[in-house]
Amino acid sequence: MKHHSPSCDQNRDPILEIIKPLLSTAKSVLEVGSGTGQHCVYFAKELPHLTWQASDQAMYLPSINAWINDEKLANTPNTLTLNVCDNWPDKTYDAIFSANTAHIMSWEMVLDFFKGVGTSLNADGLFILYGPFNYNGQYTSQSNANFDLWLAQQNPHSAIRDFEALNNLAKEAGLTLLKDYQMPANNRILVWQKNR
Repeated sequence: MKHHSPSCDQNRDPILEIIKPLLSTAKSVLEVGSGTGQHCVYFAKELPHLTWQASDQAMYLPSINAWINDEKLANTPNTLTLNVCDNWPDKTYDAIFSANTAHIMSWEMVLDFFKGVGTSLNADGLFILYGPFNYNGQYTSQSNANFDLWLAQQNPHSAIRDFEALNNLAKEAGLTLLKDYQMPANNRILVWQKNR
């Protein structure tokens, strides 16, 4: 039941280049919205010093588990069922990673997402969010404008989110912006750190 996303193959190495130094001292990462499961096994293989905890809504678990079972890595525990609105894990993590999720979720889910991150990160822990974002209410490219139109056609609750709105949610959750990285294909990586 392995699903495959071509975009995961395309973005995994640029993402790894950014997160590898950020996660050099981390021991545990919770990935929110693991999707197909490709990122989980790739990053876990490249970062063997940490435990990479995959999670997603129940419907996505068969594909994630298929990737994990095929790779048989020592640092990928059983996938967690996680709906950002209601069932966050009891434990906390050194980092939370999520790719291409905030624009798929409804805004209400994004609110719960950031609240959950705030409670699930250890002090000084990092929240690493990859995807397209708007700045000052403006698209950063025509392709992002086209993508946002496509998102709205798929689900009226989906949309590229404004960086400023997300940064406000992060502040409310006790996080401080560390860095905003420019990535290929008009994407970014936003990194926040949990305040002590």
